[in-house]
Amino acid sequence: MKRLLLATLVLASTAHAFDLGNALQKLGDPETQKALGIGKKMIKSLKDIPEPQEIEIGQGITANLLGAAPLVKDEALQQYVNKVGLWIALQSERPSLPWRFGVTEDADVNAFATPGGTILITRGLYEKLRNEAELAGVLAHEISHVVQRHQLKAIKSALGREWQMELATAVAEKKNNRDAAHSLQAFTAGTELFARGLDKGDEFEADRMGVVLAARAGYNPFGLVASLQTLDAVNPQDGAVALMFKTHPAPAKRLEMLAQTMGAQLDRYAESGREPARLRTLKTTAQK
Repeated sequence: MKRLLLATLVLASTAHAFDLGNALQKLGDPETQKALGIGKKMIKSLKDIPEPQEIEIGQGITANLLGAAPLVKDEALQQYVNKVGLWIALQSERPSLPWRFGVTEDADVNAFATPGGTILITRGLYEKLRNEAELAGVLAHEISHVVQRHQLKAIKSALGREWQMELATAVAEKKNNRDAAHSLQAFTAGTELFARGLDKGDEFEADRMGVVLAARAGYNPFGLVASLQTLDAVNPQDGAVALMFKTHPAPAKRLEMLAQTMGAQLDRYAESGREPARLRTLKTTAQK
């Protein structure tokens, strides 16, 4: 709770970006210039964020997201989605991450992955999926984002100059809270990614990796394709898909890119994949 409160406060405090050039002109004394130089070196050394910090950043982002939309109160459903997701994640190049999966109480259609292995899909998206192969495809796409550290790349890009200024100030004032400030700003930037989205190239890469990962797990690799076809048929004016269409490339474009890369290469996996199982029924409000 304390971390969530602090992250919320940081969200307000980092609303505008620092102009490092103007700041240097105003803070031109030798000691501050020296501190800023140290800050730059520290940022360079953080080019590759260690896995424990990646996990910590992801946990902070997840806390923010669940504060806005909690998990659906259906323990059997959550266990089911975790079982499917974990099996797929174990086939990835990062099987030892503390993978967690959940369905959030949100009518909008969307899915989100946080650094370190937490995957959240909305109730709205889950209700549009027709079978387990489609669920596997969606989860494999999000797992691929984590494997490739796409979110961390976006966070570092968004916080580059702000991060540098924050650390430099901490050095100048000889504070010991550099790591805390660093993590809190990362929580905020990662949460904002949910509304802004990742780079289109990262989304296309996660699609390509996702179909392969689903095939490794024994699922029909065209499950993701089928889910994208379903989304492509949704009226883009439907408010429930507005955020997904804003934060992801159009489903039609994603299907086009997958067709170019998949071709007939995965047909044999589709033929050998097990028959798509039915999704576990999600409790309705009346059933609660």
